[in-house]
Amino acid sequence: MRPLFSPLRRACALLACTALAACASASETHPSRTATEQLLVSRAVERAAAEFSLALPRDARVFLDSSAFRGEGADYAASAIREALLAQGNAIASRRADADVIVEVRLGALSIDKTQRIVGIPRLTLPISSNFTNVTVPELSAYSRRDRTGVAEFSAFAYEAATGKPIALGARFSGTAKIRSHTMFMVFSWGALEVRPGNASVQADEWWKLW
Repeated sequence: MRPLFSPLRRACALLACTALAACASASETHPSRTATEQLLVSRAVERAAAEFSLALPRDARVFLDSSAFRGEGADYAASAIREALLAQGNAIASRRADADVIVEVRLGALSIDKTQRIVGIPRLTLPISSNFTNVTVPELSAYSRRDRTGVAEFSAFAYEAATGKPIALGARFSGTAKIRSHTMFMVFSWGALEVRPGNASVQADEWWKLW
């Protein structure tokens, strides 16, 4: 009696499964920042812009000079500052020539800080030969805590468009947005692992709070 599954049939079945698995693969992009990192920076920008306040004439048309405002996410921050100017009662001029007041902004920080605290052995990269060959030892921890903080800081000053006379100098505004996550025995995780779109109340637990 012939066997139910001959070696040839088994090989054909394996090739068919491999082909099906290959057809199910998906292509993914890898931007410089994850969505959570982008949202942390955005929340920090919004909190910094909420503090924006310059003593400007209320009926003045303002042109925002953002030529010194450069960096990833700077366009979002500049837009938030324009909204803050509107909120304090000033009209926005689209051209410098149409403005009564020029507000110049410059970027101090617009980025992410990451901090990790570990009870155990952190991830290490060790040399294993004279040819500069390295081996990476994975993290071996009983407990770890990870903080991610979006930081935004910018400063601004204002002057008359016609004369160049100063109106407001030395204004500095900042904002942060932090999340914290915990991991026990490298398996059990809790806390804020991500920022969900639409969630403006980003806030980390106190440093001593594990649960």
